[in-house]
Amino acid sequence: MEQLSLFDDRKRTAPLASRLRPDTLEEYVGQKHLMGQGKILRRLIEEDQISSMIFWGPPGVGKTTLARIIAEKTRAEFVEFSAVNSGIKEIKEVMARAEQNRKMGIRTLLFADEIHRFNKAQQDAFLPFVEAGSIILVGATTENPSFEINSALLSRCKVFILKALGETDLKELLVHALKSPKGFGDMKIEIKEYHLEAIARFANGDARTALNTLEMAVLNGRMNEEAVLCVDGDILAQCMNRRTLLYDKNGEEHYNLISALHKSMRNSDPDAAVYWMCRMLDGGEDPLYIARRLVRFASEDVGMADSHGLQVAVAAYQACHFLGMPECDVHLTHAVVYLSMAPKSNALYMACEECKADIKELPAEPVPLQICNAPTDLMKEMDYGKGYIYAHDTKEKLTRMKCLPDALAGRRYYRPGEQGQEKQVKERLEKILEWRNGI
Repeated sequence: MEQLSLFDDRKRTAPLASRLRPDTLEEYVGQKHLMGQGKILRRLIEEDQISSMIFWGPPGVGKTTLARIIAEKTRAEFVEFSAVNSGIKEIKEVMARAEQNRKMGIRTLLFADEIHRFNKAQQDAFLPFVEAGSIILVGATTENPSFEINSALLSRCKVFILKALGETDLKELLVHALKSPKGFGDMKIEIKEYHLEAIARFANGDARTALNTLEMAVLNGRMNEEAVLCVDGDILAQCMNRRTLLYDKNGEEHYNLISALHKSMRNSDPDAAVYWMCRMLDGGEDPLYIARRLVRFASEDVGMADSHGLQVAVAAYQACHFLGMPECDVHLTHAVVYLSMAPKSNALYMACEECKADIKELPAEPVPLQICNAPTDLMKEMDYGKGYIYAHDTKEKLTRMKCLPDALAGRRYYRPGEQGQEKQVKERLEKILEWRNGI
């Protein structure tokens, strides 16, 4: 009886998200594109046709829960593995046990949470047992498996993408938590529907965040004279004073957000650009990293259409260096908005890329003698510098002297556009080319 009492107490005091973890497909919330009636993953589970797979999605969308449901539904032995606590030795021990189970007709479902944290050697240790069918490997990751999982292992697994839960799904989960005996079903709780909607919105697609927030609000609620626990707006405001948005400074989301920032500025959308920039800062990104990307953007996407853009970007970098966060956020906003609204030209970028391609693919041409320096008598005798014309000595401040190697004569790299100030540059360059061609 003592053991039973201790078990019950532990279950009662476990976090709400753990107590409400679904045990069946019917209780599972969200992922309708995979788990709805007739959908592919649900059919595989119901027909017991599970093979090795990877669940890829943000935190709190049900990856671990789904793996446990699969293990129960397929009557496989469930083994949970952690990259932090498990080395090659532990992997081989589990694999040996799984091989013995296979010989006895028992399947083993190995759940590798955060599989992207397993190193190459650990991932390679799974391979022969996945191939032999000793284990059904179910990996969960928040990172793009294309980048983080060995190609040999990935090719043997089906990848299922789990999406962040919608607000409707999260609200359904919260209502269930208030009614379920495993949740707060044995308590009288008063909470407004719009408060549940606020929690669902705050959770940003993460079921665990939604349930943890509800639990915190209930635990801090006020009991009225009728023994009803009331959760009001003030309590919720304290429980939701900060939302942690998904952002991994070293992972895929890092590159997604910086890409969103670049493409929003390129599309002259200052509102979107400021939003993505603030998302990065909120996630803890180094403001100097953002500033460096703005400096690159100023020449790659604005260029000669507005050369002041580079000055603004460099000034923003210096301001971030002087002040740091949180004060420098407005300087980054200044630069982001300026670059978003500036006329755009990628002519400098295209010139640089085309020239680099020629240098890589064509022979290394010698410098034409007329533009070589001739500091010694021997070099002068070898015609170094012969035929050089000093442009400042001419009326036009121009010469018809060839500066490209003969093999590249007439090659054009810089082709200015007509946006902003670059239109004037284009007109001047066309006049120079016409003069040099004697037109």
